Amino acid sequence: MSLAIVYSRANIGIDAPLVTVETHLSNGLPSLAIVGLPEAAVRESRERVRSAILNANLEFPTRRITINLAPADLPKSGGRFDLAIAISILAASKQLPAAKLAQYEILGELALTGAIRSVHGVLPAVLAARDNDRTLIMPAVNSVEASLVRGVKAFGAGHLLDVCKHLLGGNGMTPCQFDEAAARPPMIRVQTDLSEIRGQHVAKRALQIAAAGAHNILFVGPPGTGKTMLANSLSSLLPQLDEKEALEAAAIKSISKQPIDTSRWMQPVFRAPHHTATSVALVGGGAQASPGEVTLAHRGVLFLDELAEFHRSVLEVLREPLESGVITIARANYRLQLPANFQLVAAMNPCKCGHHGDAEGRCRCTPESVQRYLEKISGPLLDRIDLIVNVPRIAHHELRAMAAPDNRRKALSEPSESEVARNRIMRCRNLQKARCGKLNSDLSNPDMEELCELDSASEKLLANAVDKLRLSARACHRILKISRTIADLEDHDQIELRDLTEAIAFRRIPLPLQS
Repeated sequence: MSLAIVYSRANIGIDAPLVTVETHLSNGLPSLAIVGLPEAAVRESRERVRSAILNANLEFPTRRITINLAPADLPKSGGRFDLAIAISILAASKQLPAAKLAQYEILGELALTGAIRSVHGVLPAVLAARDNDRTLIMPAVNSVEASLVRGVKAFGAGHLLDVCKHLLGGNGMTPCQFDEAAARPPMIRVQTDLSEIRGQHVAKRALQIAAAGAHNILFVGPPGTGKTMLANSLSSLLPQLDEKEALEAAAIKSISKQPIDTSRWMQPVFRAPHHTATSVALVGGGAQASPGEVTLAHRGVLFLDELAEFHRSVLEVLREPLESGVITIARANYRLQLPANFQLVAAMNPCKCGHHGDAEGRCRCTPESVQRYLEKISGPLLDRIDLIVNVPRIAHHELRAMAAPDNRRKALSEPSESEVARNRIMRCRNLQKARCGKLNSDLSNPDMEELCELDSASEKLLANAVDKLRLSARACHRILKISRTIADLEDHDQIELRDLTEAIAFRRIPLPLQS
């Protein structure tokens, strides 16, 4: 009898739990059985592994083979265990040294020729193997993901024979190296700059405050006033992620089968699902427990254009992740928690025709129609949005003023508006992280007691605002967080009365939403 043990990694959300592949050869009729809660793709690996071993001119044992994937209660899916199973069979049949396998973890899908194909979710496995002081053997085509991990311990292999040669003391595989250049990617210029938006100075100011403290923001106004352009320009204001945050976002891309661009992997992601998206598309789930938009936007921006066109039931699923920064998906056969710490940016019209409240009286919607349109945005969801900004129609002369040749030449000779604003925002964010290790939007109640002290005049103003605007405790806390961000932008050590006044002004709901 022969026994061999090989370590591998499963893929559960952004986690990569350890899987022990135990292979036992015994006397009896030739057969191969895989136990340990394998799904269909794993059970089918029997034929892939057999063909790969034979086509690599290695010996496939004609004995009774039992393979256990432990722990038995952990679901195993995909072809990621093919290579580990093949190596364990070769080690159990004495074709490879079993003693050396304890220092490795092995991932990879096998072609019938013995070639090693890519698998998804490699980045979490690289991080887990590094933290457990083991070396990961993985498909060579996944080496780009491994190169993003500082202190990586991994080898990329293109064929089953490459792995065998390495385990026998040869040099069949290429070691993965940490990519120093990828850790310092250049800042990518985005398409929409703040300077391209004419007028809307209040909305631009609100957008910079939102970017500085990672606050949620809603733009309300008639069609064609620049709401979508304002949202798209947010990408030009956000600084790059730090290495830890970027790895979290890259791990989500890895499990979602999305390519990772090493030149942009530190840029915050910008997700903009269509208003026909379902609640499952937003929060994730399905048979394979795939991440939804709130997880794909982790450490980045989730932009919901035409907010009132989303089904109300779809919007309501945003409540928990907006509050906690995680989403828990519970289904009949699994329970999964995924990160969902995103910045919400939304835009909407005030009514179906888009002109409710227009001074020229262009709106033809009845009060009942306006009410039905706005009721899709529930009070609890609105309560979780930090800044609510009116984006009015601007006069023609203001719209064309920046189009003058002299203004265009001046704009080309100076740093762009977004570049100037981004430098202020980067300084403001660095101040926040140096002070308490987090941005103002993530401040806890104890943090706020220490950092959001108010003088007597400010306390009186806040009390009046809470009373007259009927604000909840959550809304009051969000006003204090916005005030802290404004104070940081203006280099104020303490929150001043003008900082609080501006924060309250951005919490006041525009009249159309109060209909």
